[in-house]
Amino acid sequence: MHVHLIFVTKYRRKVFDGDAISKLGEHFKRVAADFGAKVVEYNGEDNHVHLLVEYPPKVAVSSLVRSMKGVSSRMLRQERPDIAAHYWKDMLWSPSYFAASCGGAPLEIIKRYVEQQNRPL
Repeated sequence: MHVHLIFVTKYRRKVFDGDAISKLGEHFKRVAADFGAKVVEYNGEDNHVHLLVEYPPKVAVSSLVRSMKGVSSRMLRQERPDIAAHYWKDMLWSPSYFAASCGGAPLEIIKRYVEQQNRPL
């Protein structure tokens, strides 16, 4: 099964640069592997990230998302204290997220969409 996920920073604050986007991607991949899932494609802009994730049917998307957002926020705060100053009351992510099943659209189209995000330098 595949899902397209979008996580947005709290109040859409523009906090990410290229290095932060790369570090977040590493954390998302590690958490996904712990769930038996795989990040197929990943990219982001200065205030949000897109992920295309392949996951087994036994995994609840909400549990995967909760873990990805929690771990990535905590780890990025430790690795990049300069970004932690932009957190809102120790929160990086908005509590909401976008999740869309990718059964209908060809995966190549979704992968291209994720790749075309304007990643900051």
